[in-house]
Amino acid sequence: MSQAEPPVSASLPGRPQPEQALEATGCWSQIGVYGDGSCPELRKFVHCRNCPVYSAAGVQLIDRPLPPNYRREWAQHFAEERRITEAGSVSVILFRIRHRWLALPTHSFQEVAEKRPIHSLPARRTPILLGLANVRGELIMCISVSHLLQLDPVPAPEELRQNYHRLLVLQWETSRLAFPVDEVHGPQRFHPQELQNPPVALTSPAVRFEQALIKWQERTAALLDPRSVFSTLHQSLP
Repeated sequence: MSQAEPPVSASLPGRPQPEQALEATGCWSQIGVYGDGSCPELRKFVHCRNCPVYSAAGVQLIDRPLPPNYRREWAQHFAEERRITEAGSVSVILFRIRHRWLALPTHSFQEVAEKRPIHSLPARRTPILLGLANVRGELIMCISVSHLLQLDPVPAPEELRQNYHRLLVLQWETSRLAFPVDEVHGPQRFHPQELQNPPVALTSPAVRFEQALIKWQERTAALLDPRSVFSTLHQSLP
């Protein structure tokens, strides 16, 4: 097995950002248990985690130099006043697609994955379906939230497949779905009194999916109604 750099975990305050981190391009994701399983060493080690190449990659990840401002950012993180979770508070994941900030309930999500190839489907019938991505050895359908909400302007599917930073994986009935985003933060908790009603005068197609508006760090994010989102996906996807 050829040595490669290890994957990284989801972004948290003070952790290296994607451009500073090591890419998830190891042999384990290509010919190992997370790829096509063609590595001949699997007969000996059974699983990539038992292989010395995988272990060496983990050591390389741990021993890499600290990114700039690492200590300062963590010091600032722990110096912030702790927010006590209130009964009835709402937990959400906030994410950005281009200039739009959106949110969905935390329980809808399963994973925040690193950027990886999204392979288009030749018989794709709807622009909402971007293609398939390999997440932990499972092929997951990737959707375009921009096309689902008809965000203006709607990027081309090829651009969405290439230019993104995180892949959010969520549970939909008995299946898993994923969609690319440019930025993600969370989970964040808000008291119900902090949620604002969306303006009824707007005629944007995205309004019918909005459950509330959230003020966060001088930004306004639209909290999406998961039932409306999943119901529309059920009607749109093959």
